[in-house]
Amino acid sequence: MLRVAGAAQSFGDEQVFERLSLGVDAGEVVAVIGPSGVGKTTLLRTLALSLEPDEGTVTVDGTDAWAVDDAERLSMRRRVGMVFQEASLFDAPVARNVAYGLRVRRSWPDRLRSLVRSAGPADAVRESLAVVGMAEATCRPAASLSGGEAQRVSFARALAYDPDVLLLDEPTSDLDPRNTDVIEEAVEEARDRGIGVVVATHDMHQAERVADRVAVLLDGRITETAPADVLFEDPSDERTRQFISGELVY
Repeated sequence: MLRVAGAAQSFGDEQVFERLSLGVDAGEVVAVIGPSGVGKTTLLRTLALSLEPDEGTVTVDGTDAWAVDDAERLSMRRRVGMVFQEASLFDAPVARNVAYGLRVRRSWPDRLRSLVRSAGPADAVRESLAVVGMAEATCRPAASLSGGEAQRVSFARALAYDPDVLLLDEPTSDLDPRNTDVIEEAVEEARDRGIGVVVATHDMHQAERVADRVAVLLDGRITETAPADVLFEDPSDERTRQFISGELVY
């Protein structure tokens, strides 16, 4: 569904990654693990079509997103939702924050018409808030939310417009166990809906819990990609083994 192949990305003289390939299919959760600062966020921004790679391709259903015109690429971008490490909510009630994605994607007519026919935007907001355990918080001002609650609302906002792919950047790095459990359950719900999910995390235990496949990003390259149980039990790459065992320290 969404794939990056042979990609290189740099900022000035700093090479973030090179010859990097990764993809996610419908109803699949892929975790990207690696130490902080290794380029996981840059990879997600590349997948989100926010950054054009210096080399390589990013394809959506086989179409090169950077070989089409701006209008078509915008349509592709609207199929991808992203939840950042730090929640960024407007000074407005929870429901208005979640509905924002539906409003800005109003020019995505086929998907939104389907939403209106099947449930309607208001129902989509309520249902996505229910997924993250915030169904009773629709009228609460965003400023009153705890950090964990705000992150759950951010997740609901991305889920409300029914994206094809959901990109999560360290979604639980600053959360307590309860909020972490809720977000991980929401990831499972997204998978069950047929959404492809990419989770960037330095939490290897989380990757093992939620992911179908895990990719290890070290020194600007993916050293290994494998089913979660295989990678954590019997990695084929020595650097992967060193990293997950704690021998490789950055």
